[in-house]
Amino acid sequence: MTLLVIFTVLEIIIFVGALAYFLIAITRSLTAISTSLGKVTFGVRAIEQQTASIGPSVVSINDQLIAVESAFQGLVAKAERITN
Repeated sequence: MTLLVIFTVLEIIIFVGALAYFLIAITRSLTAISTSLGKVTFGVRAIEQQTASIGPSVVSINDQLIAVESAFQGLVAKAERITN
């Protein structure tokens, strides 16, 4: 009977030790992932800051292209009248 108790305690100790080992391994992996994600976040923020001026510029260019398109439509209409 005492031998069974000793084996049970040893099994519990081995189980807890294995559990602790794998939890430490998972913690190290998650720490490395967290570091990598921090670098990615930093890079994305840098890209966001560098490209922040593109949005208003695109709106301005689109407004100018609309004006050019309307001018071309008038020229196309005149060209069609001349050729017909």
